[in-house]
Amino acid sequence: MLVKPTSNCSNVNFTRDTLEAQLFMVGPNITLNKNPQLTTKNAAMDIDLIEIAKKNYGSAAVAFMSYNTMEDLLKPDFFNRSDNTVKTMMSTVISATLQIPNKQLTKPVNFTLKHIKDFVSGGNLSCVYWNITEWIVDGCSVIKTNSSHTVCSCVHLSTFALIIETNSPPEDNPLMEWLNLVFVIVGLVFTSLALLTFAFCRWKPGVNNVARINLCISLLSAHLLFLLTQQFINLIKPHKELCAVISGALHFFFLSCFVWMFIEAVLLFICVKNLSQISSKLKAVLSRILLIVIGYMIAAVVVGVSAGVVTKGYGSEECWIKQENGFIWSFLGPVYFIVAINMIIFISIIISLNSTLKNLNAEVSRMKQTKIMVFKALAQFVIFGCPWILGFFTENNQMMEILFLILNSQQGTFIFLVYCVLSDEVRQQYMKWLRALLSGRKISEPSNMPPKNTRLN
Repeated sequence: MLVKPTSNCSNVNFTRDTLEAQLFMVGPNITLNKNPQLTTKNAAMDIDLIEIAKKNYGSAAVAFMSYNTMEDLLKPDFFNRSDNTVKTMMSTVISATLQIPNKQLTKPVNFTLKHIKDFVSGGNLSCVYWNITEWIVDGCSVIKTNSSHTVCSCVHLSTFALIIETNSPPEDNPLMEWLNLVFVIVGLVFTSLALLTFAFCRWKPGVNNVARINLCISLLSAHLLFLLTQQFINLIKPHKELCAVISGALHFFFLSCFVWMFIEAVLLFICVKNLSQISSKLKAVLSRILLIVIGYMIAAVVVGVSAGVVTKGYGSEECWIKQENGFIWSFLGPVYFIVAINMIIFISIIISLNSTLKNLNAEVSRMKQTKIMVFKALAQFVIFGCPWILGFFTENNQMMEILFLILNSQQGTFIFLVYCVLSDEVRQQYMKWLRALLSGRKISEPSNMPPKNTRLN
């Protein structure tokens, strides 16, 4: 009904809630130098309509339709080529038909289909057409593809779609889910205890806990957000914008952990260098506010630039950074760079400390304290850096996955044990608090601790 005779060319377009359609007609006196491209919101078709018209008394018409919700009816499960894969519809369903007596094509027709789902690398893409009761691939093939579009070539016209086949996801492992819940909760408890200890204990002059306090804040925020996300993942996943925001926040908090670890390494390097000075009084090289700005600004800039360059890089199925196009390196790149720089800093610290201890005539207790401080920082560097390297070997290896989970979730526990439980200064404070709590008296400042206004935080 919509096709009208024409001597040159004409077209008709219309759109409904569930359908987009475009018709193009050519006549004997066509003046176009190239064939038309018929387009809808999610698809396009290139057809040699002029040559087809020449073989049909100079006239031809083609109709191109895109159905917005047809994939819910003609489901990808009707594609029965393989039973052990998960099939996903990657495009809207489209149809094309010629309005001429002889519908034979002069050459294959190309369809450009926009992906309606996230592209999964390693999946098997198929251009398919509907044959009465099922999707089949006869006469259609994939010409080229990228993360957003795929070009299909077909030797006939029909109803088409793009389907991707991926390996079946592994079944949920109750053991891993239980271990994940338990270890993350334990890590959160000890991270909170370490944070409270750093915040409320009275430390000797020269002790700078800014990096450790903010490291605990970043760890606590990252692991708490991760735990809540995993527990409510089925409710979050349908909201793609929320999932993307969560993955960006996780990127920021985990990255800030490594930035604070780098800052602590720099402060430790400055502390060791100060051992060679005549004066034993340590001065704050950087103010607390400046350290906080540096610590969080670097992570914020990396996340902001990453989101600006790859706008759809956040919001994977697990509400984490997507693997496509190497976007995961927006996290791994800065992490491995910081780990490498920290390794250089710690090697310099060890060399400098060894040289200083040989030439400096200082108190034995101070030397011992500095050695312990360097050992703790080195251990912290190993605990924070190694687990992310193990992450490359967790695929299909449950033991490595469990080890990765334990090391990552217990970073706060390690900080609490090394810097709180194993610290004589903190243990004395704990005992004083405990005695005061049992006796019902108000907690007072320990006699061997300096007043608040003399300590460096």
